[in-house]
Amino acid sequence: MTDCRLYLITPPILPATFENQLAAALDAGDVAAVQLRLKNMPEAELLRVIERLRPIAQSRDVAFLLNDNPALAVKSGCDGAHVGQTDMQAKQARKILGNLTLGVTCHNSRHLAMEASEAGADYVAFGAFFPTTTKEPPEMAEIDTLKIWAETMEVPCVAIGGITAENCAPLVQAGAEFLAVSKAVWNHPKGAAAGVKAIIDAMKGAA
Repeated sequence: MTDCRLYLITPPILPATFENQLAAALDAGDVAAVQLRLKNMPEAELLRVIERLRPIAQSRDVAFLLNDNPALAVKSGCDGAHVGQTDMQAKQARKILGNLTLGVTCHNSRHLAMEASEAGADYVAFGAFFPTTTKEPPEMAEIDTLKIWAETMEVPCVAIGGITAENCAPLVQAGAEFLAVSKAVWNHPKGAAAGVKAIIDAMKGAA
């Protein structure tokens, strides 16, 4: 079984202290990537946020990915972008990103994941596996979708949606290469670093 790694998604509204929170989270354990996910923010403002946060991730060898906007990801020095099914076709995103990382949301569909892989996605994301307030998925994902993909395909898969230290074990055991987590880290009662440690400990315990 491949070691499962943590993939952080930023909260929908960034607190004023977020730079410190992000640094603490990334210093707390092995984090593979950070996805900046700020919906409907004007591009100029988004660029300022990227300029502040990107170096915190990249200086720690953590990939910094931008949600929804491959062109801005290239322009602003990000390591790649993540697109949803309604944002942009994976093929078009791949063309814009060149050799940068491309991730694609595939909900509960191995068919969508196959299409994304053929279009050059570096990873596919299945979810939501658990109820989540971060976004409204069109459907809940089944662990079997993740398991079959992990067993049969080379392209890595990310599990997303309502994942916590308490519920992540079946996803790790099903073969997810990454767990995408937001609320369980940023809203952890003891802070983001404690949230990262709790998830990583749970992932190791489940493996």
